[in-house]
Amino acid sequence: MANTNSIPMLWIDPVERLDMVQRQAFLDKGFDITVGDSLDIDDDVLTSAEIVVVRLAKCATALKELQLKLNSLGSPARVITRVARDLFELGIEAVRQGALTAVPSEQLAPSEWRHIVDTTFGESRSDAGEYVFADPVSRNLLALAERVAKVDVTVLLTGPTGAGKEVLSRILHDASPRYEGPFVAFNCAAMPENLIEDMLFGHEKGSFTGASKIQQGLFEQAQGGTIFLDEIGEMSYHMQAKLLRILQERTVVRLGGQESIPLDIRIIAATNRNLKQAIAEHRFREDLYFRLSAFKLSLPPLSERPMDIMPLVEQFASQHNSSGQPIIISAAAQQRLVEYPWPGNVRELQNVIVRAIVLSNGRPIELEHLLFDDLHVRDEFSEPTRQYSAHDDRSRNWTQGSPYTTNSRNAVNYGAALNENLAGENRTNTTSNVRSVLNRAVQESECRAITEALESSRSRDEAAEKLGISPRTLRHKLQKLREQGISVTRAYAR
Repeated sequence: MANTNSIPMLWIDPVERLDMVQRQAFLDKGFDITVGDSLDIDDDVLTSAEIVVVRLAKCATALKELQLKLNSLGSPARVITRVARDLFELGIEAVRQGALTAVPSEQLAPSEWRHIVDTTFGESRSDAGEYVFADPVSRNLLALAERVAKVDVTVLLTGPTGAGKEVLSRILHDASPRYEGPFVAFNCAAMPENLIEDMLFGHEKGSFTGASKIQQGLFEQAQGGTIFLDEIGEMSYHMQAKLLRILQERTVVRLGGQESIPLDIRIIAATNRNLKQAIAEHRFREDLYFRLSAFKLSLPPLSERPMDIMPLVEQFASQHNSSGQPIIISAAAQQRLVEYPWPGNVRELQNVIVRAIVLSNGRPIELEHLLFDDLHVRDEFSEPTRQYSAHDDRSRNWTQGSPYTTNSRNAVNYGAALNENLAGENRTNTTSNVRSVLNRAVQESECRAITEALESSRSRDEAAEKLGISPRTLRHKLQKLREQGISVTRAYAR
């Protein structure tokens, strides 16, 4: 009997067909296998396959024809090639042409193929599922993204942190005519400005101390494909001017070089910041904004696409389930997952499911196993980050007093311990007073830590790194301190 979780596989071999014994062995290893001897196969078979295994004889022509056919049908199937052991160069060429991997054609043991799929294709499957298109809002976004992908325009993705912007950027690449080219992702907030410039533009030999050879930048590495610039709103004003020049001229000059190198790339940028507000505050160039937003796609927060939540839960539970047994989630836990506002979006959802799997220890996941991050309460000393709509009162109500959030649980337990040692006072007043004292102590301690970090650092980024927070969070904390009348420096540069 076939495994209900079997992987649909199409096996194309013009030389020899698998016999019934071999096919049954593949079936026992979890492959729902269909056999063919040429590319003359019904479209329904191709679109239903998740893996297509094709044998190459002397060249990669069959692979190219197969890829064209899959692309025309809109099939997401991945291709594995089989080549003879003495045709090593053909295997390399197949991988360059977009095959997932190349396997010796003499390798027929189903157990070996199970290992191949688990170690190569399996990783691809888990990465691709970070964004689910079950909710009507998500399906509309996917349909629009697929249309945009066909047109070679620069795209700006906006949306809250953790909503799936990088996943959507990969969809734009995979659905575009550039799908055979490279996809290069870069976080603009991850490095100091001088390193960002070197990473993006590359350098010539001898351009600076330690530059012992020519290094291509990420723009060059993305030739023929797509470059994804995440956190574009965190890029310095100086770097924004250089990026604008690249967008205008479609050329790049390496550091220390003179030659302008033509670029054939598509640029996708993403941000969780309000760029129009940043423009008004002179922190983002208006001309760069209009260059980047030739087409703008906005990803809604997870709370605005509730029908995606349970499919994502099932997906994350499957990914992190090492027991081999199905994970059961109680009806009450499911309801709580759907009703929670998810200020951390998909990333927070994944964290909650991982915690629940650990805490449940193989048992059904219940309410007490759900520990939420509670990010919308005093979001790191800044204004609330909640972006759900006003009609969602149930989400706002339960986040104000849930005993299942990490912060509130700790506060309740700690408050109870203090109350036991404060006999003779009114319990409600005591709890309020203790909370007030603790809040002031925490704020004073945090203020001292921020001041010390700023005084001992050369930049705000360095201070944020010492504090273990992002530059954006540090900026909010400084603003909050100023609002409270505390004098803090404004002179630190990014």
